[in-house]
Amino acid sequence: MPQQTQSAPEPALTAREVGALAAGRAEAAEAARSLDPDVVRALLDAGFARHFVPVAHGGSGGGFGALTDAVTAIGASCPATAWCASIALSLSRMAGFLPEEGRKRIWQDGPDVLVAGSVSPRGRALQADGGWQLTGTWPYVSAVEHSDWALVLGLAKTPDAPAERRIFAVPRSAYAVERTWSDIGMRATGSHTLTVDDLHVPGEMSFPVDDLMAGRPSADGGVSGGAGGVGAGAVGAGGAVAGVPLAAVNGLFFCLPMLGAAEGALAHWSAYAQDRLRAERPGVPGPGRAFYEETLARAGGEIDAARLLLERIAAVADSGREITALETARAQRDCALVADLLVGAVDRLFRASGTAGHSESSPLQRLWRDVHSAAGHIVLQFGPNASAYAAQALPVGPSEP
Repeated sequence: MPQQTQSAPEPALTAREVGALAAGRAEAAEAARSLDPDVVRALLDAGFARHFVPVAHGGSGGGFGALTDAVTAIGASCPATAWCASIALSLSRMAGFLPEEGRKRIWQDGPDVLVAGSVSPRGRALQADGGWQLTGTWPYVSAVEHSDWALVLGLAKTPDAPAERRIFAVPRSAYAVERTWSDIGMRATGSHTLTVDDLHVPGEMSFPVDDLMAGRPSADGGVSGGAGGVGAGAVGAGGAVAGVPLAAVNGLFFCLPMLGAAEGALAHWSAYAQDRLRAERPGVPGPGRAFYEETLARAGGEIDAARLLLERIAAVADSGREITALETARAQRDCALVADLLVGAVDRLFRASGTAGHSESSPLQRLWRDVHSAAGHIVLQFGPNASAYAAQALPVGPSEP
């Protein structure tokens, strides 16, 4: 598929500016269990909602490589904000799989539309009047209180065909939000519960989930790639994103905020370690220089390794060629491995930060909580991903007679 190109407009805010704003509002956002509205507006101004929106609908038509620096720059200051930015990126990309009339409706007023949602099969739909009657309850929907639209997954039934899993696009006026989010980490993501009750969804506002899983856009050419970028000031050209299976990139959206948190934790800890080393006095009990050197080298190496793995996933997704089943399984494996690496690195830094780093006033404890919360996501569990990878890398055929 030819790659569309355009000159990327300079974003109103850089990702680092968004991160600085979010850091200043983090404590209040944690207490509210929802992002500050000014932070949400800053994310939109920086281009996070429009990044994957097709150029034909006013978006940037961007690729995956641009995301690493942009999302991690925010995550280093506020992982919860980075998480919401990453989810907005993922869901707006999914909206590109809608038929043309559905895409036009979502982006009729411009591409800076915040789409939230869930691909957990928590809904049911019956065919009716050229569309579907949808009912369901979807927990853990990040940034849902600030969303303009939601994409949700339901089991759709028709009179003469087997049930089919479908994605439904629902406007904000048509769903309710229950404030149920109570996790100890990622508090500010506001990952509350979305409910829909007997809503008629027109046919153009739905598509089969198998299209998303296979990276198969609608016949009228919804999902596109091209130049464009989000909030780092100079996020470069991305590759075509049509044809990218969801499993080949899904974990990337969850890991990038974690990577940012780990890099932020390393920066905080490094400043602490420098202060400790400057104050070191002979004969005074405490860890020696070797302790700080080993902690820095090991945690820094683990974080660097995680970044390299995620950059490879993005590069494969942006390559414009067909992604193999083995590459998809490898991406799933790598994201789960990255989650383990980052948890280990942040744990190492947190343990070596002394009492000061564990104080409620220290950003380090928030980064530590957020990394652990993010790592609990079902997509990032190593066992199932190891099995999926082994099935591709070590296929076992029928036994010889």
